[in-house]
Amino acid sequence: MTPMVALTIDNQTVTVPEDTTILSAANALGLKIPTLCYHPALTPPAICRLCSVEVEGLRMLQPACVAKVAPGMVVKTDSQRVKIGRKVILELLASTVDLSEAPAIQTLLAQAGADPHRFKGGVKREFEVIVDNPFYIRDYSQCIMCWRCIQVCAEDVQHTFALTWGKRGIQSHVATFFEEDMPDTTCVFCGNCVGVCPTGALKGLVEWEMEKK
Repeated sequence: MTPMVALTIDNQTVTVPEDTTILSAANALGLKIPTLCYHPALTPPAICRLCSVEVEGLRMLQPACVAKVAPGMVVKTDSQRVKIGRKVILELLASTVDLSEAPAIQTLLAQAGADPHRFKGGVKREFEVIVDNPFYIRDYSQCIMCWRCIQVCAEDVQHTFALTWGKRGIQSHVATFFEEDMPDTTCVFCGNCVGVCPTGALKGLVEWEMEKK
């Protein structure tokens, strides 16, 4: 029998199995913690840190998608410190990535009271749209590097391993191995990567062509 753990989240007590994440425990209470890189069908990569929460007694904010509960833990999901952290994360993201086709992220910006133009002087990620197959396009200027497409293409779902990281710094992007055209990779064009993309960086070719008209 799995041991149970009692903790407090936003002044509410909840009892959950000991291997539960803070995010899942909060969901059990009906508390909504914002996420970006997290997807319920994939292994949490804990990259974006938007889901970070304040845990009493710990110096650093903790990513709720991977941080596990502990007996007597006291968590604040909406403290001033948490709010400031989320606001800055979203503002930095908006300063470098085209979020025009990411309505969910635009909603998060509004909810956080974030100013998408606060860091306007930053370098925007600009890439040519890649059209190298008859099924979908890749527009890395809209990519927030959430890791979802890489995960779904790898051991989490498809086991195809056609995608990886490419380059560094502001030029970092999701890529194919050796930057090969998609038809020359192990891609089977299942469409799972397009399905989990939250921003429009991966999009069906027909949809993209219709938008251009």
